[in-house]
Amino acid sequence: MSNDKLLRVLQLDDSDARIHDPVATAGEWAVPGSFHFWDEPLEGLSGARRQAFANGFLGIGSFGWTTLVTVAEIDRGELEQVTRMLAAYLVKAFGAPDVATALPAAREEVAFAQGLCEHPVGTVIAVSRSFDGREFSEDFRRWTAPTEIDHEHFRIFGVDIHDA
Repeated sequence: MSNDKLLRVLQLDDSDARIHDPVATAGEWAVPGSFHFWDEPLEGLSGARRQAFANGFLGIGSFGWTTLVTVAEIDRGELEQVTRMLAAYLVKAFGAPDVATALPAAREEVAFAQGLCEHPVGTVIAVSRSFDGREFSEDFRRWTAPTEIDHEHFRIFGVDIHDA
């Protein structure tokens, strides 16, 4: 396998299925998918569409949405296949004249996603998008698993009970 990396859909539970429609498939490749909102009036977004804008990554294959992705290695052949799938989607969903015309835009989106993958394989990434009435911004957050875990003192979450 080469040193190329790309984002892969990560689903820790079924929460994406309850907030995204359509929902991405666990394990498929992903891109931020911000292009979905370039020509859309963002003030009126609601429901699943609002969630996709605010916190979604676009799965390549299902073209559904997910909240979390992880950095993963990808070989060059599969990377090219993913790029062509995205170009075909741009033809089908956005009216690009043909795949050859859509390829530069697909390559740009995949390259942007790869730019988010400068972290170690397994790093988890989330996005938060906002709109201020004139333009939207994106903030990408990442979590990297510790290389050595002290299981006695490490916990993912906990419940604290306070007496009233």
